[in-house]
Amino acid sequence: MNRLLPRLAIATAVASLIPSLPSAAQVLPPVKKAERVRITKAPEVELTTDHLTIIRWTTNNPGGSDVHYGIVHYGSDPKDLSQTAKNPIRLNQGHAYTTFRVRIYDLKPRTTYYYTVTSEESNGTSDGVKSTVRTFTTPAPGEIIVGARP
Repeated sequence: MNRLLPRLAIATAVASLIPSLPSAAQVLPPVKKAERVRITKAPEVELTTDHLTIIRWTTNNPGGSDVHYGIVHYGSDPKDLSQTAKNPIRLNQGHAYTTFRVRIYDLKPRTTYYYTVTSEESNGTSDGVKSTVRTFTTPAPGEIIVGARP
């Protein structure tokens, strides 16, 4: 037991130094923005219940800052998509594509909603992409509809 305490103390001291090493806390600069961001897999419903829907779509990697937002503009009237749902995503700059998922809460059961999707950098700069208007219908209370799997 007496030999174990010095080893434990040394291991603790060494481990406490690791986070202070410059290579351990390196923050990489943003990568170059894509010349053109395009939707490569159309928006679709991943899951919908009587009060929640998850919309998923894929674009080429937009580049720029590491944090982007997927945004869904929606409403029950196709000419009034004034409601907005927005979820952050951390880009994997090593991937050629990015899959966005946005959760829309507090929906009414048995209601048809219209929506478009877009994305932007964390500073509010648009990625310059927007889908056409699409639809989904929420199910009756207590029902769940699972859409296509990735």
